Amino acid sequence: MANTTNDIKHVTSPLARQTLLDSQLTDPVAGKRPIRLLPWLQVVKIGGRSIMDRGRDAILPIVDEIRKLLPEHRLLILTGAGIRARHVYGVGLDLGLPVGSLAPLAASEAGQNGHILGALLAPDGVSYIEHPTIASQLAIHLSAARAVVGSAFPPYHHHEFTGPRIPIHRADTGAFLLADALGAAGLTIVEDVDGVYDADPNGPDGKKAELLRETNAADLAKFKGTLPIDTALVEVMATARHIECHSACKIDPVSRGIGVQN
Repeated sequence: MANTTNDIKHVTSPLARQTLLDSQLTDPVAGKRPIRLLPWLQVVKIGGRSIMDRGRDAILPIVDEIRKLLPEHRLLILTGAGIRARHVYGVGLDLGLPVGSLAPLAASEAGQNGHILGALLAPDGVSYIEHPTIASQLAIHLSAARAVVGSAFPPYHHHEFTGPRIPIHRADTGAFLLADALGAAGLTIVEDVDGVYDADPNGPDGKKAELLRETNAADLAKFKGTLPIDTALVEVMATARHIECHSACKIDPVSRGIGVQN
């Protein structure tokens, strides 16, 4: 039998022949802030149940506001799921479907809302694009148009996160993750409340609720009341690389927004 040589050649690197799970080795290399891909981008997430489900009375004023912003900003507009997703959750849970199968079902409804918004903005050159296009071709679409529309749900399809039976990473979280990954200038979450209150403004003691004019991720993590955003969003804020929880602000008379900036 011929002699064989099994020499291993290594590329010169601080990580050569070492585990990528060793934080002491990876932090000097990967612990720096990554390059911001689209630092001029503004991400806007439109609520599904709070805005889209309310029909023309809520949607058309939002469309008018977006049109006013187009000459000044380039926007990635993301839509959430509404009451139909909750119906899908109910049927799916009754059938015993796992959480990983429920996530893409709800995401499909968020996409439907995106198609509606894209159709209304079509005269302005705005169109709806899917997640793979956002991931690889967003820049070229925004060079041809001032805005594009997409689904705010993160593409965690069929991934089984441990915990609740309902997917925890929903539209608010997906919009934040995408804005942070792109290094966007900011994220505005458009809902039907002014922002974060110290108590539920729609609850029994709603009249006593006070609006928090400014807050941060650390304070939100300690918050015991009802939040107008996904609870998972508070967790991902703590590890964001570009986007920071900045403030709550009113953006127009019909809908309100919670803004987070870089």
